[in-house]
Amino acid sequence: MKLRKVTAASATALVIALTATACGGDSDSGDSGSGGGDKIKIGIKYDQPGLGLKEPDGSFSGFDVDVATYVAKELGYKPDQIEWVETKSADRENALSRGDVKMIAATYSITDERKQKVDFAGPYLLAHQDLLVKKDSDITKATDLNEKKLCSVAGSTSAQNVKDDFAPKAQLDQRGGYSECLAALQSGGVDALTTDDSILAGYAAQEQYKGQFKLAGLKLSNENYGIGVKKGDKATLDKVNAALEKMVSDKSWDKAVKENFGPANYKNEPAPKIGQIVQ
Repeated sequence: MKLRKVTAASATALVIALTATACGGDSDSGDSGSGGGDKIKIGIKYDQPGLGLKEPDGSFSGFDVDVATYVAKELGYKPDQIEWVETKSADRENALSRGDVKMIAATYSITDERKQKVDFAGPYLLAHQDLLVKKDSDITKATDLNEKKLCSVAGSTSAQNVKDDFAPKAQLDQRGGYSECLAALQSGGVDALTTDDSILAGYAAQEQYKGQFKLAGLKLSNENYGIGVKKGDKATLDKVNAALEKMVSDKSWDKAVKENFGPANYKNEPAPKIGQIVQ
């Protein structure tokens, strides 16, 4: 965390700085909402097109980024006051408890287990496990995957869930990343790719893949994406929830969905209501 240098001639500034610290942390991770040079650290994914992606020029794009930027604005922070921090799935709870970030918007599904360690604002998106297939594919339901090759990322449970629950004869093909699965799908090496529909839509919307793939439109699970905040930080939680409600009401939410997922013909669910978890 960064601290400002204070000289003897700036006693007033020192008092202000100490007061701000006593109220909830330093200026980098604080939530004063007053601008004035303060920054807010927000955790996102760096490698998920359409959701959270670090572009080659160092900028960031995606639905999670747009949602977090809107929320930060409502908390009093301009875009250039946001410090984006990469938070991998396995480190999200720790990043919040350590104070590395003020909040996390990173395809963070709300679960009972996670709620023991993190407070969640939202949900702000209801996603579902789905299949991505070629535009002309005749795969329309999960059972069509019997005798077919189904790709997912190593360590993910998505493909195994399909095999266990819908298509016991599916041939699982695990790759190192979604880009590898997409390349295999493009070349005909696999017949389908599975994970959350929002993630699939983001990848399919990339310029090099536009028009080549489609979502099957299945709802194999419910994934309620929330914004994680430190356990017990009710003040931030309430502000984030209010910001999400405003984002929906002024149609900024709809615009963000269309811009980030539209090219993949993503049939999104309506914006969920705050606190309404779909099981």
